[in-house]
Amino acid sequence: MFENVDLHCHSTASDGLLSPTALVQRAARNGVQLLALTDHDELAGLPEARITANALGVRFVDGVEVSVSYCDQSVHIVGLGIRATEPRLVEGLARVRGGRDNRALRMADELAKIGIRGAYEGALKYAGNPALVGRAHFARYLVEIGIARDTASVFDNYLVRGKPGFVDHEWATLTDAVEWIHAAGGVAVIAHPGRYRLSKAEMGALFGMFADLGGEAVEVVTSAHTPQMTSEYATVARRYGFLASRATDFHGPGESPLDIGRAPPLPPDLKPVWDRLV
Repeated sequence: MFENVDLHCHSTASDGLLSPTALVQRAARNGVQLLALTDHDELAGLPEARITANALGVRFVDGVEVSVSYCDQSVHIVGLGIRATEPRLVEGLARVRGGRDNRALRMADELAKIGIRGAYEGALKYAGNPALVGRAHFARYLVEIGIARDTASVFDNYLVRGKPGFVDHEWATLTDAVEWIHAAGGVAVIAHPGRYRLSKAEMGALFGMFADLGGEAVEVVTSAHTPQMTSEYATVARRYGFLASRATDFHGPGESPLDIGRAPPLPPDLKPVWDRLV
């Protein structure tokens, strides 16, 4: 029986602030018993994280967070318990990553139009993986130069749809993401549904399509969710028969709302996704 589970976090292999080793060490200090590293569209941090977890007695799950285009927005599907060498997953993620650098350059061009110059080079300083420069890296740089007080403000004012630094990108399809995760023997999870700026009808269609594709779980407890949202997505889990996940989506100290391993517990009547993983 696991009491402290965190099944969604990020390292410097994507847009986290801590190396895989440092991330797992922090999780162990915080009492995490079962941990999944789920970097964006990237598997490179998993071997290092697993070695550290084994050394510290933390049960480790290989994971990934796949970027998906849905209703002109980016939606994220977490894969848990994956085989990180599965060719369909590896090749699919490589295609998704392939457009990131061009997108980052275009974002820098858009920011330059409003007088923020050198943003690509600034973002690159924060990227542990130069092939995966993303919005979080731009946000950290804009905070550094005093454009905003924190990364959340940068996103709200510069990096979401309709704002001057936003650049659209075609990610994987929902079908792609679920199929790649299943091909790798993993469990597919809709990440932080409360974050998406989708209508009630669009969210309902997302859950229905995900269920039809064989998607198994939804993040009910996560740092992006208020208590009201947790209750709402617990109801979604019950309605669709989804397993429930618990996670912090931790990116780094001082930046994430919840420290790794500090998420509230799941509602007791829900079936936890980790029952399928261990």
